Amino acid sequence: MSDAFTPGDFADLSAVVLDAWGSAAARDWSVPAGTLEWTCWTTADHTIDCVFSYAFFLASRRRGSYPPFGELHALTDAKANDLVEGLRAATTMLSAVIASAAPDEEAVIGLWPYALNGKPADFAARGALEMILHAHDVCTGLGVVFDPPGDLCRRLRDTTQDWPGQAQLPPTDDPWSDLLERSGRPRRK
Repeated sequence: MSDAFTPGDFADLSAVVLDAWGSAAARDWSVPAGTLEWTCWTTADHTIDCVFSYAFFLASRRRGSYPPFGELHALTDAKANDLVEGLRAATTMLSAVIASAAPDEEAVIGLWPYALNGKPADFAARGALEMILHAHDVCTGLGVVFDPPGDLCRRLRDTTQDWPGQAQLPPTDDPWSDLLERSGRPRRK
């Protein structure tokens, strides 16, 4: 296996997503997000909640089940720029929580349907996987080119290849398309 996806990679990917979404803030976010039934606005809101949740889970140090708290959502009158700012806040929080945790600290990272615990570096990859796939959905819906760096995609693909919820497919020389296909999205053209 190649080198693992790192917290620094998460920060780099966050910047790519924030730039892409920010470039489309003036567009209509009420359109469907790619192949999803959700709108771009709803998908962005979900993405923020996911990234925030991973920060919350790791900070809680809870194992075996999710902390008993609800989801984080934007107010109904939030604009696209607010969603971009919300994602910036959530990615900053996840990066800070990862940086403040001991490398061997563990917390619940997912229920598939059983609880799995992860270390801080795992949370970087978990937040990145959710963020990159939904960034694709939003950008597709908005008609914005989203082509994340191949080296980040390769490390993310390789780090998450055996995770539950991902189709077990052999890797190709196009790691971004591999990530899309593993998640059930069409390969890029």
